[in-house]
Amino acid sequence: MTLIVSPDYHAVPILENNGIRWIAPSQAKRQDIRPLRIGILNIMPLGEKYEFNILHPLGLSVLQLEPIWIRLESHDYKSWEPKHVEDIYVTYEEATREQPLDGLILTGAPVETIHFEDVHYWKEIKSILNDARQNIPSTLGLCWAGFVMAYLEGVNKFNYDQKLFGVFELKNLAPSHPIIGELDDVFFCPQSRHAGIPDEAMEEASNAGRLKLLAYGQQAGYTIFSTADDRFIAHTGHPEYNATRLAEEAKRDQDNPAVLPPANFDFDNPLNLWRSHRNTFFTQWVRYCYLRVSTHDMSFDTDLTVSGRDTRYN
Repeated sequence: MTLIVSPDYHAVPILENNGIRWIAPSQAKRQDIRPLRIGILNIMPLGEKYEFNILHPLGLSVLQLEPIWIRLESHDYKSWEPKHVEDIYVTYEEATREQPLDGLILTGAPVETIHFEDVHYWKEIKSILNDARQNIPSTLGLCWAGFVMAYLEGVNKFNYDQKLFGVFELKNLAPSHPIIGELDDVFFCPQSRHAGIPDEAMEEASNAGRLKLLAYGQQAGYTIFSTADDRFIAHTGHPEYNATRLAEEAKRDQDNPAVLPPANFDFDNPLNLWRSHRNTFFTQWVRYCYLRVSTHDMSFDTDLTVSGRDTRYN
């Protein structure tokens, strides 16, 4: 339906050019609608340029959303414009102080080759996720954040000899899942990472009831999965990327001998093969957050789904 953003937000022209509706906070307050408050903990490099990649698919939802941009207190955003961080971003404590978040997105970060405990903001990330698991209906982890979620369930990552880079095929393993079930049986998604998770360890965690395996690719491995309680859903790819973002990364690394050209993607003629996956995945995740919030507000104790699908609107 509509994103709630300030009129002077830097990406307003881009939102309008892509047909994403928005309204100012002052106008939203006059409407008899409670928007979903979606926290976005952004630790991507050049994060202000990255923001539209998240806002675009969120803005396609039929629900009204208020994005809450969150920064880490223990991280120095060196590649960002300082004023942008100061003007728009708040800490997690500030974001949750007066009103709860209805969903949380944790972005990737260029630290996937570093052991988790050696990442300088690890303690803060762990603390935020511990709180989110107790108090937020659903938390979505992208790329490195997906690795974090697996690690918290006892599954560690390993570093690749060569970066996994390009657009790769994935198979839907959960056609009855409330989020993944609306995706095609086979779909494509960008990958841009130097690490992965061993298939055997993921299957062991699944057999032990700690993780639910939702999508798999021969090259990408178990890319989408969730925790057993469904509070965390992880996507170790970059479904949020548009073709321009992937092309920019490819051009940046084209002279780096350690990075091969992107697979199944021509950065001189960038075609988006994953748009449907991106839009459906984020739309279904927002809907899932809404159902978790609304049924909690109405004191629903019954399961929302039969075979993983919502039945209240059948």
